[in-house]
Amino acid sequence: MTALDQALAFLVEADRLKSVDRQTWLTDASRQENAAEHSWHAALTAMVLAPFAREPIQVDRAIRMLLLHDLVEIDAGDTFLYDAVASADQAERECAAADRLFGLLPADQSRADRALWDEFEAGQTPDARFAKAVDRVNPVMLNLATQGKGWRAHGIRLEQVLARNAGIAGPLPAVWDWLRARLEQAVVAGWLQP
Repeated sequence: MTALDQALAFLVEADRLKSVDRQTWLTDASRQENAAEHSWHAALTAMVLAPFAREPIQVDRAIRMLLLHDLVEIDAGDTFLYDAVASADQAERECAAADRLFGLLPADQSRADRALWDEFEAGQTPDARFAKAVDRVNPVMLNLATQGKGWRAHGIRLEQVLARNAGIAGPLPAVWDWLRARLEQAVVAGWLQP
């Protein structure tokens, strides 16, 4: 198999991400988003929010991480952020998926993309911290835009949202302050349990 054959086979396999549904609803509340839509929206969010990053970042690297980070859901499925049971073996499932999926690429590209995926997962570099924060911004924004449709469906409480999304504050403090104020309003409105 040539490098081109491998690259194109990877792209065909990556298309399966469109079939992985998430718990977050589109802003028109007509349906839940899929993981490919989330990845695109996260990449766009990184472009738009880059000026608000606390640390200097390479936005192009962060966007690449965001476009790659959920590909593992093709095999591992989407793990709902607030599902403690499914989260228990999430890392193991996703690492196995990363081995298979990035292994479809030509060797050099496979190593480079897997390294970016690993960097995102570790969250230790400014680019990865920023990308991980951005990844958490969108579901909060979409829940706010849909009057807490996803939160209400699962009985999510404010303390859960704060605990699972507090990582936004470090890389994107102004964004977190903006979201935090609206989370309090969501509790008052009944979209989010106190």
